[in-house]
Order: sequence, then structure tokens, then C-alpha cells
Amino acid sequence: MSEDVQVSNWTAPAAVAPVDATVTLPGSKSITNRALIIASLASGPSTITGALRSRDTDLMIDALTTLGIGITAADDDRTALHVDPAPLSGGAVECGLAGTVMRFVPPLAALADGEVSFDGDEQARIRPLDTILDALRAVGADVQGSALPFTMRGTGSLRGGPVEIDASGSSQFVSGLMLSAAAFDEGIEIHHIGKPVPSMPHIDMTVEMLRRAGVRVDTPESGDANTWRVHPGPVTPIEWSIEPDLSNATPFLAAAAVTKGVVRVPNWPQSTTQPGDAIREILARMGARVELSAGILTVEGPDTLRGIDFDLHDVGELTPTVAALAALADGPSILRGIAHLRGHETDRLAALTTEIVRLGGRAVETDDGIRIDPAPLHGGNWHSYADHRMATAGAIIGLRVPGVEVDDIGTTAKTLPDFEKLWDAMLSTPTPSGVGS
Repeated sequence: MSEDVQVSNWTAPAAVAPVDATVTLPGSKSITNRALIIASLASGPSTITGALRSRDTDLMIDALTTLGIGITAADDDRTALHVDPAPLSGGAVECGLAGTVMRFVPPLAALADGEVSFDGDEQARIRPLDTILDALRAVGADVQGSALPFTMRGTGSLRGGPVEIDASGSSQFVSGLMLSAAAFDEGIEIHHIGKPVPSMPHIDMTVEMLRRAGVRVDTPESGDANTWRVHPGPVTPIEWSIEPDLSNATPFLAAAAVTKGVVRVPNWPQSTTQPGDAIREILARMGARVELSAGILTVEGPDTLRGIDFDLHDVGELTPTVAALAALADGPSILRGIAHLRGHETDRLAALTTEIVRLGGRAVETDDGIRIDPAPLHGGNWHSYADHRMATAGAIIGLRVPGVEVDDIGTTAKTLPDFEKLWDAMLSTPTPSGVGS
């Protein structure tokens, strides 16, 4: 049973003037946790600089050290990590609510010599895991259970080979199998069957990072459609430098858009596989001025925030931010291609619809998304459902709607520690200055 997570209520501060701030964000959760898995299988020690230290990444670090990997942080910088690979052993892994832990660690644990048990928060026990656990059984793993809690019994190796899966529920099923596959006897060949895989940029991220570590990966562009192959072979130690988390930047950029203000985010990459980069196009289409120059992304809010019709299939994690923007826009919005969000930390489509309507808005679910129409909003309770992105969506709406109470702002620590302090600092900055951790 996982430990209780502290719940904290929070009155979202309303903006009394246009925001004008520079916000420096910590590292990407997605890149940090992938780098940790890859480094755990490398042929020698690796270093990770700029790593995110949040609940999700700390759970990943704890899971890997439970399996025998040596991970130490620099005395003067918790974001600087040294990773020493070692033979994998058994133990008890706590997943919390981290999808990357519950889907990335089991393929690695299948290589352990011993029994590895997995459990997590109560909400995590309803998240779909049968796709990846059935796939691991098909390539030789001994797995007891199809959801949290479950147990794996390893013998120190895994056969691997071809496997068919339906990854239409989450790209993490593909990434999770790929990340450890270079250590499988036969590697892995993943054949996706079903509807298109969501969040493809995250698979692109996995492929790019594996190739950087010397792993041979065949993608659908170089082979059969919907097929990825990771060849067996050594993993090269890498000095990983983690990009800022662009998805965590989106609520702050949204603050500029809804307050007619200006927010700058430094160290924005010119080229990236992070889905959060799509916020530039979204905000521009909603009327904001968006400029990336010399590594600084600047967003200036418009006089009138327009509604948007946008397919978020590949960038579904941005949906709560975009829905909050849409609830404050002057025209209707249709957010489509996101039926898979019904299986995230919560059913995000139902949660967003419920909470927008609770504050007087007009929102309805569609088969694959949400339609949001303009309506006057009022204060009230905004439920986070233990979902970090639901919590930040409430904060965005609270900038324009006094009296919004987010019931569990502490859940933002999942990927962005000290969110409240960063938010307050952004609002209290009269002239541009750094905000960060």
C-alpha cells in the first residue's frame, strides 16, 4: 500500500494586472525518466544534469535503486545525478501515480534475478496496464496480475522477440517496451494493431534517446507501418543534459494569454521531441503573439482570446491547459482526437467538462474530445482528481475568475514541485526577473 499524499486546498490568485515575468522551468519529466532507464542498462556510468526532481522522477529513482542500480545526486545539486548500472535484483517498487514508473520499469524488472512486486496510489490501480504486462508475458516474462498490484519473477534475462499490442490507449506502452529491449536476448519487434497511437512525439523522443545511446532502432519510416524494432546490443553511457519541461511551461504561458500580459521562458529548445512545443502554435492560433529568439520563448496575450478547433491527439497532455484557455475565450472551441485521455490519471474529458460546468461554463464531451462555448464563469470549487494538469488548469481559470478554489494543488508536485510559489512569484513580479527552482 502506498503512503498517503498530503492534500492541500488553495485559492487560485486572480490577476490584478497583466502578467509580466520571466519563468525558468526545471527539467523535463519525460526526458529525465527515459534517461534514467537507459542509463541503468548502459555498459558504464552515466551522468544526468538538469534532471527534474519531482514526485514522479523521485519514484523512478527509488524504483531503480530498489532493483540495484546506483543513483547518487551531487552534494550541491539534486538535479545532477550519477548512475552506476549493476545486476538487477528483486524488491518492492512503489509507482505512486507515475505512468512512466508503472509502464517503463516492468520491462526492466523482467531482467532482474528475483521477484519484483509493484503497487501504487489507489487511483493508479485502475489505470490500464494489461497491454504492457501481456506483451511481456508474450516475450517470456513471468507476470502475476494485469493491473496494480502485480508481481514479476525474473531469472536475470528475457527472451524478447516479436509481439503484437494495441497501444491506442497510450504511447507509453510502446516506449516502455523499447527502452529496455536492447538488453533482451532477441531485442523486441513491436507490431501495433488498432487505432492510431496517441502522443507520437513521445515515441519519437524514445527513439531519439535510444539512438543517442548507440542502440539500433528501426521505426515505421524505415520498415513496416506501425512496427518498431529495437535490436539487441550494448547501451553506451551518455552525459545527458535535460531540456526544460515544456508541458510544465504551458500554464505560465497561458497566464500571459488570458491576462493580456507577457511571459518569457528561457532555454526553450530550437528543436525538440517534447509535445509541449505545440503550445506555440496553439497560442498563436488563439490570438497571442509568440516569438522564439535566442533561446527565449516570449508570449504576449491578445486583447481578444479566440476559440480554437484543434486536434490534440499527438499532444494530449496539453488538453487541460488548452481547455482552460478555451473556457476563457470569446468564441467556441472544439478539442478533438483525445478519447485516450479517459484513461489518464483521471478521465480527463469527464473531469474537465464537469469542472468547467461547475463554474458556470458550457462544455460537453464528444466522442473524441470536448466542445467548449463562451459563458460567464464564477468562483467555486475546482476539483483536481489527484491530477496535476487538472490542478494547473484551475489555476489558469482563477487568474480571470475570482474565488476559484483548487482542492488539491499539492498534486502538482508530481511533475512540478513548488508550483504555488512559482505561480505567486510570476504574479508578483512587477518587472521581468527569474522564477524557478
